[in-house]
Amino acid sequence: MLRSSTPVKVYKAAILSSAAAIIVAHNHPSGDPTPSQDDIEITGRLHEAGELLGVELLDHVVVATGGYRNLQVNSLSGG
Repeated sequence: MLRSSTPVKVYKAAILSSAAAIIVAHNHPSGDPTPSQDDIEITGRLHEAGELLGVELLDHVVVATGGYRNLQVNSLSGG
């Protein structure tokens, strides 16, 4: 998934454009849209970074030929 991505890379464009919020999306070439453990972990890191930066992470969507799944950021953070 976003293994080579860091919160800095993900939020750079948002900060430069003065965005209030972002939605992150990526694909699973396997065709299975089920979020991996890595997907869940990076979503948590991105959510925490967004809180510190003042740029809300609204959602993280995984897209595949078998459909899509969203990670419902608020449910992951307990909010």
